[in-house]
Amino acid sequence: MTTKNQPLSDLEIASQAVMKPIIDIAKAAGIPEDALEQYGRYKAKIDPLKITAHGEDAKVVLVTAISPTPAGEGKSTVTVGLADALHQLKKNVVVALREPSLGPVMGVKGGATGGGYAQVVPMEDINLHFTGDLHAITTANNALSAFIDNHIHQGNALNIDPRRIIWKRVMDMNDRALRKVVIGLGGPVQGMPREDGFDITVASEIMAVFCLATSIDDLRERLASIVIGYTFDREPVFVRDLQVQGALTLLLKDAFKPNLVQTLEGTPAIIHGGPFANIAHGCNSIMATQTARKLADIVVTEAGFGSDLGAEKFMNIKARKAGFKPSAVVIVATIRALKMHGGVAKTALVGENVPALLQGIENLAKHVETIRTFGVEPIIALNRFITDTEAELEAVLNWCQENHVRIARTNVWEEGGKGGLALAEQVLSVLDEENNFSPLYDVTESIEEKVRTIVQKVYGGKDVQFTDQAKKQMAQIEKFGWDTLPICMAKTQYSLSDQPSLLGRPEGFTVTIREVIPKLGAGFLVCLTGDIMTMPGLPKQPAALRMDVDSEGHAVGLF
Repeated sequence: MTTKNQPLSDLEIASQAVMKPIIDIAKAAGIPEDALEQYGRYKAKIDPLKITAHGEDAKVVLVTAISPTPAGEGKSTVTVGLADALHQLKKNVVVALREPSLGPVMGVKGGATGGGYAQVVPMEDINLHFTGDLHAITTANNALSAFIDNHIHQGNALNIDPRRIIWKRVMDMNDRALRKVVIGLGGPVQGMPREDGFDITVASEIMAVFCLATSIDDLRERLASIVIGYTFDREPVFVRDLQVQGALTLLLKDAFKPNLVQTLEGTPAIIHGGPFANIAHGCNSIMATQTARKLADIVVTEAGFGSDLGAEKFMNIKARKAGFKPSAVVIVATIRALKMHGGVAKTALVGENVPALLQGIENLAKHVETIRTFGVEPIIALNRFITDTEAELEAVLNWCQENHVRIARTNVWEEGGKGGLALAEQVLSVLDEENNFSPLYDVTESIEEKVRTIVQKVYGGKDVQFTDQAKKQMAQIEKFGWDTLPICMAKTQYSLSDQPSLLGRPEGFTVTIREVIPKLGAGFLVCLTGDIMTMPGLPKQPAALRMDVDSEGHAVGLF
């Protein structure tokens, strides 16, 4: 498939794929033709209202990972490869993923549709504008901003305090210059001057609402419940007070339908919604997952970053809301990443280093422990790189055997579904067993108790402390009766702690909560830790520098 001297890029592999017409993918998946809204030949929207369950809802396989490093883990690649492997084993399977954000596509990643021979296609469409969902979410978010400022300009009947508006504008791009701005300058005709700011679209509460709503009616009600700020009397102002929830729902009605595409091997793939897992809840939409569950016997899905972020939120927020449980959980790890957690620099990862590997495996051990805490027995997907040595691979296999952890080597980047057959067999054996899944906390517990549970049981920390600002916000949240919501932690993805430099398995640390922000539409409370940003910046050498279009209109340099 590839040569050792000059392997094909992900984009080159994707561009050589012979895709099936999307109507054929839909037919094989059991989607009736009248439920399909085609966006060209290879993409389509699915109308969930026209999907009838073929039997019992599918079992859900969640793919997560160890704490990510610059060495890479390949979680999305393994997710796609596992689905293809199950497809090769003649299982009725659908893969459900998030939509990429242009921020990381243009910034660091260059693409987010899997890799090698385990990809979803059409890759360049999915990575760029796809079917317009993120644009619709951006538009709805910014329409709400416009409605807020217009209301103030037109007399401010709701008595909104411009200093206490918490709703921000968004754009689907990394742009640090927009984190804090001043709007309304230029005199009375231009509106009321006030401080404002931008988040990245995937951090918008509307993105979270979009992904957690279970119907159009639920979407409208969640939009209506968004708190946009406070009055001069410090009472909350909701979207329903502005009476624009209907207009926002209208802007989202087409985007709300899940998107159907395919893997390189023709496995049906539903891609919908795209919240980040470090600043949001990091899971694809409930509508997409539930639609996939009606169509298949097995749904393979992923949650962003490591199990301390996306998987924790999948369990405590998404699964709780959607009313299902993960029947199996896969933790993706690589030798390279484990060596980085053991203290090896990125530039020195090629050489064999078993001692560093064994030190870094403590990070994997914590993620295994975390998944077990939820009552589910995990499977390790050891995602192989060409630089891995047999001694290093054996060290991980021996550790898993000693600790009674299931493991399978995977090589889906190079071999596609064939390279994930061992993992698929392990997953199938777990699916036949019952587990004791349950969320880690009861939502009726105090905010402090819920956060402490996450810090201690998921991160392995000692305790949690709240800044004075966070304490004031918590008191206000309790006053309004909003404290019985799940917690969405906003934390660095690079460490189990709130300090990015603490790799491996840090111990004895205390996590500091600097702000607690109510997201009533989404139905959770966001707890900000460290210096986590809701509007990222571009790196010194953004991925965009290598991107172009050839004379025939084909993308170049998109990973």
